[in-house]
Order: sequence, then C-alpha cells, then structure tokens
Amino acid sequence: MIYNSFDDTGLLRVLTFLKTHNTEYLSGQDLSDVLRISRVAVWKHIKKIQTLGYTIESKQKEGYKLTTNSNLLLPWEIVSGIKTKTLGHQAYYFDSIDSTQNQALKMADELKNDGAIIIAEKQTGGRGRSGRKWISPKGGIWLSIILHPKFDISITTLFPIASSLALSYAIEKTCKISPSLKWPNDLTINGKKLAGMLVDVSMQSNRIESLVLGVGINFNVNVKEIGKELKNTVNYYGIASLSEQKNKITAIELVQSFLLELEKIYELLNTNQTKKIISEWTKRSSTIGKKVEIDTVNGKIKGDAIKIDEYGRLLIKNKGKISKVIVGDIVHLEK
Repeated sequence: MIYNSFDDTGLLRVLTFLKTHNTEYLSGQDLSDVLRISRVAVWKHIKKIQTLGYTIESKQKEGYKLTTNSNLLLPWEIVSGIKTKTLGHQAYYFDSIDSTQNQALKMADELKNDGAIIIAEKQTGGRGRSGRKWISPKGGIWLSIILHPKFDISITTLFPIASSLALSYAIEKTCKISPSLKWPNDLTINGKKLAGMLVDVSMQSNRIESLVLGVGINFNVNVKEIGKELKNTVNYYGIASLSEQKNKITAIELVQSFLLELEKIYELLNTNQTKKIISEWTKRSSTIGKKVEIDTVNGKIKGDAIKIDEYGRLLIKNKGKISKVIVGDIVHLEK
C-alpha cells in the first residue's frame, strides 16, 4: 500500500470532507452529491479510511462522523500544518518496504524531489551504517529525506552529526526530554540507542549531486524483542524507546518538529555556519570527555575523546598524540 501527499484521490476527498464537518453526521448521499462520486464509492472509501486507523461512527438514517484521527504517519497528515519551507511538502508512505533509503536513492536524482520524504510503517530490509541490519518493526519512525544541498563537499561528513542535533532539538521540544548524542550520529537515553542516522551521497566532479538522509527512531517499539535480535551484533549497546518515557505526543508531531529543526540546521550548513552546530552538539555529547576505543579501517584507536572539528572528525588524544577519526565503530570505555 502506497500513498502520497499530493494525489487528489477520492479517499482523500472523503476524508477531508469528514474532517471539516466532524461535528455532524453526513449521510452517504450527502457525500455522494457533494463529491460527485457514487454511494458505493463513498462506502468503499469509508471502509478504507477506517483501515488506516481513523475512527468513523456510523448511525443508521444519520450517516458518518469522524471521531478520531489516525496515528499512522500518513503523508497528508504530515503535510497538514507543517511549518517548513520545503522539507516534507512531498511525502510518500509505504505500509511495508524493504528500505526507505533504497526507495529515496531511486528518486534522488530528480530535482523535483528535493525535500521529499519517504516513510514506512515497517521495513523488511532496513540498514544502518556499514550495511548493518536495522530492525524496523511497526511502531518506529523509519524515514528518508532527499536533499540537493548547496554546501561544499567537505561539509558532507558533518551532516549526520548536524542531523542528529536537529532530532535532539525536536525531541527536547516535543517530548520534554534531553537525549544524549553519541558520535558520530546516534541519540541515546540512559546509554541506550534511541535513534540513528545514515547518509548516502551522490557526487560528481567534486560536487554533491544529491544526498539522502535516513533516520530511524524507536518511537513505540518492543525493546526486548529488538534486543533479542541485536544482542550478538557488533557494537550493540542496548535499545531505548520513546514510549518508555511516557510521552504524549504523536509520531506525526515529532516528524513535523524534526523536519522544521532539520531545515534550520540545513540552512546553517548551506551558508557555512558550522560553529554553532559543533558547539550545540558538543553540549549534548556523551562522547566528548570519555575514554573511547574506535575500530577503524586502519585498526583500533584508543584514548580520550577531546572534541569534533569542523568536518565532524573526532579528535582522540593518547600519550600526547592526536588522532582525527572520520568514521569507525566507537565504544565508550569505563573509567
């Protein structure tokens, strides 16, 4: 099942009419006459709308009334009330897909898809950094965002760090909790992973053609079940879910807030204003100041994490020597 935010479908017209008249019952004939579709089509759309998580009351001789909205990340729900300039104004929803990242990469070359988001209720082949499996069941927020950035190729490695900061802002504002940021692009609660980022970049002649940001958030997932699947994988350090924090926001509200915060961060990057991003990320970092060990392509590096530089590299000090690491699997060591 696939939906987008811009097709004027009969289903969406029925839903919109029910939303705008949700204080009264509307007969099937009224809906048929106003929307110029058959009574049978009205009935079919009502049934489909109900399967999408909306509650519609039905009374004989009175008609239909919408009483509760859906909590699914449906594209028209995200676009409705969104405050961004461009991000998220095109949205595509899949009830199941192998990977939102793979779908976004297929669409990324076309300029018309700039700012588009691809969302899935669940992923069957979700992936994290270095091609690792990302468990993506129903209840999480799994999305990818297509961008055509103006910033220099040198800033690309800072982008996932900046994006994790944007998500941190959104969670702080909507959920009233403050996750920690683990280098390079994880968000954690009480030392356990809450969310992660993945970036795929297409380049040509030292210029960024397109960039796809993949985001996975454990919004309302079964942490024990995911933990069982991941406990023996490399660099596993526990799973956290926002539902454990007893927050009362919807996934839609969090996604809308994240897109707004990401757009602000994106504008800073496009104008090369990186100092604030680095400063704010550092304030929230659980890595800086820790003894760490990083497994890199050139071997393991151990030492004290001092700071990140303008490219997002982690500076590690060991016996007076400074190593700059751009990518690797990190472990926070016990002091």
